[in-house]
Amino acid sequence: MTPPPGDDPAAGDETAGRLDPPAGGGTGGGGSPVLVTGLPRSGTSWVGRMLTAGGELVYVNEPLNPQHPPGRCPGVLDARVTHRFQYICDDNTADWLPAFRDTVGLRYHWLAELRANRSPYDLARLLRYGTAFTLGRLSGRRALLDDPFAVLSAGWFARRLGCRVIALVRDPVSFVASWRRLGWTVDFHELLEQPLLVRDHPEVPALRALTGSRDHLARAAALWRLTRSVLDRTPGILLTSYESLAADPVPGFRRLYAYAGLRWTPAAERRIVRACCHHSGSPGTGFAWSGLSRTAYRRMDSRQAIAHGARGLSEQEAARVRALTGT
Repeated sequence: MTPPPGDDPAAGDETAGRLDPPAGGGTGGGGSPVLVTGLPRSGTSWVGRMLTAGGELVYVNEPLNPQHPPGRCPGVLDARVTHRFQYICDDNTADWLPAFRDTVGLRYHWLAELRANRSPYDLARLLRYGTAFTLGRLSGRRALLDDPFAVLSAGWFARRLGCRVIALVRDPVSFVASWRRLGWTVDFHELLEQPLLVRDHPEVPALRALTGSRDHLARAAALWRLTRSVLDRTPGILLTSYESLAADPVPGFRRLYAYAGLRWTPAAERRIVRACCHHSGSPGTGFAWSGLSRTAYRRMDSRQAIAHGARGLSEQEAARVRALTGT
């Protein structure tokens, strides 16, 4: 798969959302870490940043991204990521649970980061994340993981780490159009070379038929279909339409705040309104790296953004995406 990290603000599907209680029981999210996930270009950066507007969370960007930056930062996650969409389950939990417990516990590995990454940019990230982790832990804040590459492992994060998982689903036509505009594609070897993923999800072996195919539309549609199927079977997560959220962000974010156990304050609402009602005058590309976290977050008019989601696909191509994804 070739996309750089990040996602854009125009996303969702026709589903209103599904809320299942976490595996540990209860409905409150106070004290729990938060994971925002979904395929790249499904709006995870935007949602993650809006959830931190209340000041109760420490933002952690894409620890499972194998590309550096933002990934391969052992200070943040002291574990070796080998694939995009790394699959984590009970059978390999020993490889991941100690490292992620430190991440969600906001325990930064200063020496490991110094040994691995020493460029001026990396040192600036070390100071930023190390300070944010330390101050966040001392002040009782919780971790928010923004990670589209955790989307196939969302159930493990809910079950083993107690995360409040928000899984975003973008309309498939807008998703495929977005990937086309950026020239992104998917390498299905990233999925097929993970035996536990192949074992647990019978849809994965069928992707072999598209390995090496130049039909990028069909490949992107197949990835969307697989991911949606996995999320539909995953308990303990909030599955929500990003387009619905972008169309009416204030009540949508109030719901997410309640799910995550966050306080909805006038200050948080003001920040969200400012971020969602920014008129740029152009739909743009919906993607730009920004800040030391290298996220795709930017202020926007969320309603305008979803109106341009299918830009770049013909009506015939959009209809084909619908047929391929069963939507």
